[in-house]
Amino acid sequence: MTTPLSEIWYTRCPVPTPVGLAAQLGYLEQTFADVGVALKSIIDSPDRAIRQSHFNHTLEWSFRHGGNVPPIRARSEGRNTRLVGITWTDEFQAVITLPHTGIRFVKDLVGRRFGVPRRPEGIVDFMAATALKGLVSALSLEGLKSDDVQLVDIEIKDSVLASQEGPSLFGLKRRQSFGEEVAALLRGDVDAIFVKGTAGVSVANLIGAVQVVEFGFHPDPKIRINSGSPRVLTVDARLADERPDLVERLITVIRKASNWAEQHPEETRRFIAREAGASEEQVLAANGADVHRHLGIGLDADLVAAVGHYKDFLHEWGFLENDFDIAEWVDARFVDATSERAVA
Repeated sequence: MTTPLSEIWYTRCPVPTPVGLAAQLGYLEQTFADVGVALKSIIDSPDRAIRQSHFNHTLEWSFRHGGNVPPIRARSEGRNTRLVGITWTDEFQAVITLPHTGIRFVKDLVGRRFGVPRRPEGIVDFMAATALKGLVSALSLEGLKSDDVQLVDIEIKDSVLASQEGPSLFGLKRRQSFGEEVAALLRGDVDAIFVKGTAGVSVANLIGAVQVVEFGFHPDPKIRINSGSPRVLTVDARLADERPDLVERLITVIRKASNWAEQHPEETRRFIAREAGASEEQVLAANGADVHRHLGIGLDADLVAAVGHYKDFLHEWGFLENDFDIAEWVDARFVDATSERAVA
């Protein structure tokens, strides 16, 4: 018997994803409205306990698409979720410094101070994990290890959960990413930091940074793997098991948005800019001219392996409660079913 539902929860990160595109095109809301189900946004809820599910995946009847650190952490804590799709949209990833440091190449980072943002306790510190993986990837290009640099914590006092509370900042929904890291760099507390995406391009340009190395489009996927490369689509187990028709509907509409993107490169770039709170020029710089061709979804072996690689990194660096088997997390029923329907 099908469990009746009138609403489901969803959340997405403000980054290039086909879910974000489907939402902006109106596809996402309409596909569920067609079967009498309303979508409710987790991240836009005024209730902090609900917003927290964006990071710990506690809400039943929900799905999430975005950065992979929170859902991986949630799974390691025993959350009963399913990995139903993976997208990989490459983005700018770089270690930057200031001209006066004299750092020009990766080898110059040896013995220098690398800033690691540290958020308050409460949710998994995905920014720290992102910065550390960026550092490890950069150093590996010259055969170096994290022990070859000094790791300096940059304290971030505000919880990310507080971003929806109180008055807006100068009329914007959220603060500029990498602000505290850039401030530490300008104060001289650290010698180099990691930045990525449209926000990373923006702040690097703002301060006239020196790019030590950029590897967001490196040919070795293990170098590019980070919190946003790839991004995962996860659903809670009740939604997957009791309303598989809705998960199939979700995958189908994501494929529809991905196909639309391939035919509309300029409009896609515009939608991504709106999603990220960036300019189209920044999207072009951060994601490349072919971003419209990289919004597909699947569960190919290389995509699953990439998520597994990053899971192992998070476990090695102490970001996970427990280790787990990625293969047991994957639920390919829905991607397979929608692929067969597309072929038919």
